[in-house]
Amino acid sequence: MNVSVLVLDGLFDSGLATVVDVLGMANELRGEVPHPPPRWEISCVGGHGAVRTAVGHVIECQAFDDVPQPDLLVVPGAGPRQSSLLVDWVGAPQREPEREELRRARAEGVSLAAACTSTFLLAEAGVLDGLSATTSWWLASTFRQAYPQVSLDEGRMLVDAVGVTTAGAAMAHLDLALALVRQSSPTLADLTARYLVVDHRPTQAGYAIPGHLARTDPTVSAFEGWVRAHIDQPLSIADAARAIGASERTLQRLVHKAVGVPPVRFAQTIRLEQASHLLRTTDLPTQTIARRVGYDNASTLSTLLRQRLGTTPGRLRNRSSSSSA
Repeated sequence: MNVSVLVLDGLFDSGLATVVDVLGMANELRGEVPHPPPRWEISCVGGHGAVRTAVGHVIECQAFDDVPQPDLLVVPGAGPRQSSLLVDWVGAPQREPEREELRRARAEGVSLAAACTSTFLLAEAGVLDGLSATTSWWLASTFRQAYPQVSLDEGRMLVDAVGVTTAGAAMAHLDLALALVRQSSPTLADLTARYLVVDHRPTQAGYAIPGHLARTDPTVSAFEGWVRAHIDQPLSIADAARAIGASERTLQRLVHKAVGVPPVRFAQTIRLEQASHLLRTTDLPTQTIARRVGYDNASTLSTLLRQRLGTTPGRLRNRSSSSSA
């Protein structure tokens, strides 16, 4: 399978290395599984003879037309980490050769994959229009406003759409690369993950920081503050709106615009963040923690942790114990 890795100036060194290393490891392990898939033949491509990575390494790359037609085009993360700069960067005239290459590859049926900031480049090129995608959780508000034609689910670590796979924040390059192996051989992907000591991570929601998301709008920030101040009490959107001087409709609209979910779900995110912190750092019973974050019983908290964050109170406590041992 011919894989072209599109490299850009300022690309994340870890993103490129992760994709190449995982596919390389899968190549080495092919003989360990029945019915092995074809080898992944990897080429670094770009619009210039060489690019300089974020930490200054020089990567030699080939021109798009100098490599065989790829079966898969992968775009590791690149560009500014600041959301205020990223949209301008992917839309700059200097990126037009890469945007055009993405559009051409899509039109010719080449599978596409991108992680972290480079999901913005795919969106800017128009190849995500009408599809589901994910991106770095902390860039989601900017992505949603810039590309409303894309159905964004930043809570997921990985989203497979028709012919396009997107992944979340920087270390999701690992999940992305394993997913690419899994598309050819689930058995080989599982074996590669075991050799690399990688656990299944279906969500990045547990890493999101609600306070960061709320800062994009003063009303949303005020709502976040109100929720934290009343975290052990039953949630009333009407009371919250009244307290921060907004109508319920305005609060619903602004919260959804900023973080992509209704106020009730955003408040739930804040409560689960606090509950996770208490489970990791205290010996309080789960029932007590549940009440401290506004839930009547431990089973409700456990269900929400499993559904929203893909974890349980026991796993959070065990992880804390393991890290302190």
